[in-house]
Amino acid sequence: MARDPNVTTEGISAEVREIMETFSVADADPVWLLCDRHPADAVAFTVVELDGSTTDLTFGELRERSQRCAGLLAELGVARGDRVATLMGKSVDLVTVLLGIWRVGAVYVPLFTAFAAGAVASRLSGAQAKVVVADVDQAGKVPDGAWMLLVAGTEAVGGLTARLQVARPFEGSTAIGGEGAFVHMFTSGTTGAPKGVVHPLRYVGGWQAYLRFALGVREDSVYWCGADPGWAYGLYSAIVAPMVLGLRSVLQRGGFGAAATWRTLADLAVTDYAAAPTVFRSLRASDVPIPKDLCLQRLSSAGEPLTAEVNEWTVEALGLRVHDHYGQTEVGMTIGFPHHHDLEVPVVAAMGVALPGWSVTVLQDGTSEPAAAGELGLLAIDIAGSPLMTFTGYSGRDATDRFTADGRFYLTGDLALRTAEGLLKFSSRDDDVIIMAGYRIGPFDVESVLVGHPAVAECAVVAGPDSVRGEVIEAFVVLRPGVESSGALEHELQQHVRTGYAAHAHPRRVHVVPELPKTASGKIQRAELRRRLRAAAESAQ
Repeated sequence: MARDPNVTTEGISAEVREIMETFSVADADPVWLLCDRHPADAVAFTVVELDGSTTDLTFGELRERSQRCAGLLAELGVARGDRVATLMGKSVDLVTVLLGIWRVGAVYVPLFTAFAAGAVASRLSGAQAKVVVADVDQAGKVPDGAWMLLVAGTEAVGGLTARLQVARPFEGSTAIGGEGAFVHMFTSGTTGAPKGVVHPLRYVGGWQAYLRFALGVREDSVYWCGADPGWAYGLYSAIVAPMVLGLRSVLQRGGFGAAATWRTLADLAVTDYAAAPTVFRSLRASDVPIPKDLCLQRLSSAGEPLTAEVNEWTVEALGLRVHDHYGQTEVGMTIGFPHHHDLEVPVVAAMGVALPGWSVTVLQDGTSEPAAAGELGLLAIDIAGSPLMTFTGYSGRDATDRFTADGRFYLTGDLALRTAEGLLKFSSRDDDVIIMAGYRIGPFDVESVLVGHPAVAECAVVAGPDSVRGEVIEAFVVLRPGVESSGALEHELQQHVRTGYAAHAHPRRVHVVPELPKTASGKIQRAELRRRLRAAAESAQ
């Protein structure tokens, strides 16, 4: 008998409401929800060390460790609502500190370990942090300020390890309620200064729904999200949401390496793997042999649009398609290709569909009216139809430009279109769109064709100034190892776009570069590439 889609939709909608009710009650307790309610002997995390050895950390051990950490924070005067930051890699210490922060009712401020000292200082000041915990190799980047520094990863007197050994355990935990501040983090700032976003505890409900429906994890899954917890996706997908579900999560120490990634996938029999598109591209480009004893069942990505050549490779090499997902720090994960068996749709070159708990549309520019199918417009979230929505504004900054004038929709800042079949297709950031001789061209469409050329490892397409057309398309290309740059190759890439996408959208100039400028989270800084082109044009005048 065929499945009734209405019954499925109603059941999933009810489950979303139940999730949000759990996180919205006035006495909601983050540590109870994440840790203390789970069996003490259940494994919360498997930490993979640099040498490949592993350490299992149970919920019972986490409870005891975090009680001591909370006791230490309380001794330092940290109380409910205070901001505590970390500058730490993936480790047992990191998870211990997070739960210690939330046990006393304080608010967590994540800092990415690739940040330079200036970025660390601005975020600590912006959040008004009271305490910052840093790994020993990161502590030098923490400037003097109104905050107190604790150093982890060392046995030195006065460091975190030594102080935890003598700290008096903090009994119990602190209820903060669904509207209570849980995390204070900053957007990655691809265009302009990072903005502070305070996530209420209710925001976690959206990530539980994401793991359940989009990633499709199951009770028997061996789950690994390789994203860094210094950013929203890594923090919530790798640490917070798995803990809520009582699901063992893998944390691999150190940066990405193809050999270490394949080894962990094989050794731990990982079934569910999520990572940024860059990781899949790097695995594809690597000459490290793929293990033959993999147990992978589901692959997922997020962070930047997934280009078609990734799935061409994963289908051939692994027999699986990567399901791409879209989200933002402000709202969580909203669109994608779900893995849940009742929600799956064929994976094609698109963003996907609205995930459960979200109502997403495309609006005509400057209005609250929906764009027609196939018409490029502003990607927006219908607030009334999105029970997982929690964002109301930035910390200390105006956010009126993120909402329509009537307050009905949240504007993502991205351009997209909806197909006749109901799929959403990404075009570009609103400020990345190229207008050439009256045509509106999304750089992602051109980039998707360019990276399909065997010579191209990575690329970015931006608008360059032109006295006749106003703007023209210019491509910055990183070549694959062993490929030499030449005028003939540049012409070949132009023709590749002409025949593979559209004649009017081919890049008028192709710049071969050793690398692309990126934010600390790995997003391409197209604004910096546009700045370089403007500067070059001005100097040529």
